[in-house]
Amino acid sequence: MPAPQSQPGVVDVLRINGVNAGATPDLLIEIPHGATRTADFDAVEQVLTSPLPKDLRDFFHVNTDAGAPELAVALAHRFVTLEPSKSVAILRCRIPRTFIDCNRRIDADPAEFKAGKVTPGLMPWVTTDEDRELLLARSRAYVRAVDDAVAEVMPRGGAMLLLHTYAPRSVGVEVDLDIVTSLRAAYAPDKEPTWPLRPEVDVIHKTLEGVSLAPAPVVATLKTALAAVNVSLADGESYPMHPSTLAHGHVTRWPGRVLCVEVRRDLLATPWTPFAQMRIGDAECARLAGPFAEAVRAWWPTP
Repeated sequence: MPAPQSQPGVVDVLRINGVNAGATPDLLIEIPHGATRTADFDAVEQVLTSPLPKDLRDFFHVNTDAGAPELAVALAHRFVTLEPSKSVAILRCRIPRTFIDCNRRIDADPAEFKAGKVTPGLMPWVTTDEDRELLLARSRAYVRAVDDAVAEVMPRGGAMLLLHTYAPRSVGVEVDLDIVTSLRAAYAPDKEPTWPLRPEVDVIHKTLEGVSLAPAPVVATLKTALAAVNVSLADGESYPMHPSTLAHGHVTRWPGRVLCVEVRRDLLATPWTPFAQMRIGDAECARLAGPFAEAVRAWWPTP
């Protein structure tokens, strides 16, 4: 099976090798919400025909995983420095989840998303058949690229890191046609501090039944390494590993070889702001890249 390649507007594929140029990757880092630039949003918005909510770009910036691509690259370079015989592949989705979420089972019942408190796959403001087909085609292309990368890496003893970031506070708003108005009200200066503060880093690993799907040695190493830089690691406090997500399929198919993590964006952005493209700091990424690189090494313990 051929290795996945970058596709404009769909996926960026980056390979970072140690001493073995062209080696099959040992570690796959997937960033399904990697469309983090304003240009990513604009490129899709301008080709859609559906009547979109006014200023939907505000929701895009709040809801996309700013900082995840930069952290992934810093992590990969640190990992191959520590393990020169290893190599890393990074898959970054460039399709904004504002329109279609490439970490969702599109065929899932909408009630399943709501019950699981996860955003839907295809957003409610995408209403024309042409737009649906365009977005579904891009989503299918991205998922195929991920499947190809998984087939390249995982059967030969590789490992997979599903890397996400989230806004500092858990804001309770409905994903509907009034999403922008609701968000602006939620982020009003007198309202924002009242929302629950999320963990700095959280491992997403518990099923709806409370069963852990995480690789314990990797999590234990990550917790210790993060503590050394004064960052705390939570134990699945934010939300469960929901079966409506494609991540759930990865962790159940490859038990012990997949880790899903959320990082709070204010640890990476300088500064964090809800409604604009953020600057991600090199020093901030380097601070977390070290602990993450130490953690993923636990998949290949030194004899």
